Amino acid sequence: MCAGVACLSVNDAIAKTLTAGYSPVQILFLRNVIALPVALLIALKMGGAGELRSYRPMVHLMRGILWICATILFFTSIRYLGLAEATALVFAAPLFITALSALFLGDHVGWRRWLAVLTGFVGVLIVVRPGTETFQPVSLMPVATAFLYSLLMISARWVDGRESVWTLLVYLTGISVVLSVFIAPFVWTPVRAGDLWLFVAIALFGTAGMTLMTQAFRLAPAVVVAPLDYTALLWATALGWLIWNEIPDTATFIGAAIIIASGVFTIVREHKTNE
Repeated sequence: MCAGVACLSVNDAIAKTLTAGYSPVQILFLRNVIALPVALLIALKMGGAGELRSYRPMVHLMRGILWICATILFFTSIRYLGLAEATALVFAAPLFITALSALFLGDHVGWRRWLAVLTGFVGVLIVVRPGTETFQPVSLMPVATAFLYSLLMISARWVDGRESVWTLLVYLTGISVVLSVFIAPFVWTPVRAGDLWLFVAIALFGTAGMTLMTQAFRLAPAVVVAPLDYTALLWATALGWLIWNEIPDTATFIGAAIIIASGVFTIVREHKTNE
């Protein structure tokens, strides 16, 4: 899980570097064009040709749209925000998942978890700081990313039980390629030869991160591995400082700490409730 999170953090850092010269849509398209053969090989290796069969293709289409929108929003946000700040705000996803599960799926959420959700959103407000001179409207993009990501996670409930996580990985990547190919020509910038290795790297790190994290959830209980997702803030802070000399302010760290504490509490309480 930690290795997977590290890979995805490097993926985000490369994306932030590429946004200086390319549209987020083009970055997404090229990343997934390169990653799709890798995802196919992984799926075939793990489960054979049966992993390529979908029993509910429209669900995969909807999930692909959610993932494309979430990725474009996040890639756009990190062009203007510090990597650690954007990462901290995306950590609101587990809070959205808890709230949406209760509202739309009828899951039981006790008062402790509702309190944790509200506390987590206080942390989001501390990072975003609406109404102050330091407020940036682009800060709302990672929050929107977290919301769309939570919808993506909840929609996994509608995937046919006969389909594995490898099927989900292939269809997310493939549908992203198919849909973004219609938009990419309108925002296309010729790829510089010196940037080709960055596009290859973002595809490899992104796919490796998703694969490692998926395996972590298969091998250990979610309550054990899910909190390790928050180590992304350490990587984001370190990479932001090393590459762009970004140093998050005190409010960002305080807000991030509240969001992380609320998220971990929510994960642990959900585990206890389901026991």
